[in-house]
Parts: sequence; structure tokens; C-alpha cells
Amino acid sequence: MDAKNPIERAETLPPSFYSDPEIWEQAKEAIFSKNWLYLVDSAHVLKSLDNAHPLWLLENYLDEPILLISDRDELQAYSNVCTHRGFLLMQHAGQVKKIICGYHGRRFDLEGQFEYMPEFEEAKNFPRPCDDLPKFPLAQWRQFLFTGVDPSFDFSIIHDRLEERLSFLPFESFRFAPEYSKTYNVHAHWALYCDNYLEGFHIPFVHQTLGAILDYGKYTTECYDQMVLQIGYSDGSGFTFDLPEGHPDYGKNVTAYYYWIFPNFMLNIYPWGVQLNIVRPVTKDFTKVEFIYYIHDAEIFEIMQGDKIAEKTEREDEFVVETVHRGIKSRKYPGGRFSPKREKGVHYFHQLLSTWMSE
Repeated sequence: MDAKNPIERAETLPPSFYSDPEIWEQAKEAIFSKNWLYLVDSAHVLKSLDNAHPLWLLENYLDEPILLISDRDELQAYSNVCTHRGFLLMQHAGQVKKIICGYHGRRFDLEGQFEYMPEFEEAKNFPRPCDDLPKFPLAQWRQFLFTGVDPSFDFSIIHDRLEERLSFLPFESFRFAPEYSKTYNVHAHWALYCDNYLEGFHIPFVHQTLGAILDYGKYTTECYDQMVLQIGYSDGSGFTFDLPEGHPDYGKNVTAYYYWIFPNFMLNIYPWGVQLNIVRPVTKDFTKVEFIYYIHDAEIFEIMQGDKIAEKTEREDEFVVETVHRGIKSRKYPGGRFSPKREKGVHYFHQLLSTWMSE
């Protein structure tokens, strides 16, 4: 039996998935290079006076250098690596008319096309198409940009599923709140952090404060292509969304939508706004988790103590995830089973991991 079986018979991934160095390395290409990954808020780029923005796609893991170029409110992404000797073209954001390598002077236009290279008059069969800067695909949901090394499916699968329930929310007008945003250090494998996120099973045991605003009995999990949605309902005493007629959840007391997009991106949506979680693998024993806040209703945010509950919940999650990370190294732990009622999201995650790794 394994994770690919129906949940009633399936077993969790073997502990070796979280500890084997070879599996860790394989996941870079098999999983992360083939999927859409969150890059940046496009509004931050378009509002900037700079038109060239060097970024890293999963720095310290994929470590892919990207140069995001804005030109007349259009965005394009290119490799930030010179096609001559591999020098990083831009170290800092700036306003440029041409992209010029600081190592040997190779020049590109703002569409990534090679233009000029000094001291190459005698070079034969030059320039070639490979002397242009490779381009990265860009996809967008609302103001949020996604890219990937080589995404193997159309981003519309994600876009359309998000809009199905979230079309009524004006995310573009939410206020970015850097004063609450922060990055957490988690001493555990990145997938264990996702395992924990993808089930509400632990809420009554671990999260007393969060559990007080959720009706655990009504908590639901829905699995879709490349994503999982968990819906938290209020017992009627807390804040809920004002859902329009025709909405899939119209008439229900929804207080939270928790979206997870494979492999490492989460959207935590409350009546006060949204919190992005980006899970960034560093080593097989260490993960950084970035929390980014956008406030829709400051008064509700204050009353619901959005940042304080999130901080407390995160610290509680860190404790259990780090404890599991140590526990599964036991020579006596062979792997576990899934609760068919409460762990559909974790089971689906393990199915995806198994599928992508085998492909």
C-alpha cells in the first residue's frame, strides 16, 4: 500500500522522503522546476521608479536568478545571467535603457535580445539565438505574479479555480501591510510544514485560540487539480464573509478560506483581508516560511487580532512540525495512515508528490 491508493487504504510517504539527500535533490527538478511558483506582487514592481528588478526564484534551493523587466506597464521575465560567462547581470533594481553585463560589457535590449559584445569581431557563427537572454513564463492571478523554470501545465487551472470562490473580493485594493509581514525559520523539512497546513485535524489539540473562531465540526476540505481548499465556518458569533448570491457558499457562515497551491504557496483569506504564506526550502532540515499581509478591513483585523492569532498559530505549528521532523527519524517509525474524514488534503499532497517524483 502507498499514498497513491484510495485514502481508506493509503499509507503516508515513507520517512525516507523527508530525510534522503538524493530525494531532496531530485525534488528540485521533479517538483519545483515543473510547477508554477509565486514570484512577486506586480503592483510593487509597476509602482517602482525602477524598470529592472533582479529576483531569485526560491533562493538557496532552486537558486534561479530572474530579471523582471517592466516596460509601459507590461512585465517580462528573463534570465539574470549573462550568456557569455554566467555573470549576474544586475545585482540591484535600477532604471535602465539597456542591460549591460558588468563583467565584459555584453549588451542586451529590454526584450532580452543580444545587441553587442566587445572584442568579438573574429568570433565565427556569432551571435546565435542562445546568446539572447532565455525567457521565463509569467502568469498572473490578480496582482500576484507566478513563474517557473519549466511549468508543465497551464496556469488557468489555478486561476479559474481561485476565481470560482474569490471573484467577489477586491484584492487589488487591499493594503499591503509590511509592518505585519515577516519570515519564520522552521527547523523541519518543507513538506512536513505543508502536511501540517493541509489538515484541520490538529486544530482542537494544538490551536486553542484559532479553534475558538472556527466550528470544527463543519470544517471541510476540497481537493482540485494542483490545489486544496479548506473552509472554516463560524459558529455564528464571529465575523463572516458577505457572500453574494450565486456564490458556491452563499448562505453559509464562512469565516476563512485556506487555499494551498502545489507545491509551496498558501492563501489564508479572512473577512479582514489575506495572508500569503510562501514555503521556501533551504535544506532538508530547514525551511523559511514567509508571511505577507494585505488588509481589507482594518477594524475587523484589529477585532479579530489577525496578526496576533497568526503569530500564535505559527509558533504552535512550528513546534509540532519540528517535533514530527525529529520523530520520523526514529528507526521504529515505518510511516502512518490517513484519517479518511480529516486528512484528505494531506493524502492528496502525498499523491501529488508521488506522481511528480515518479515522472
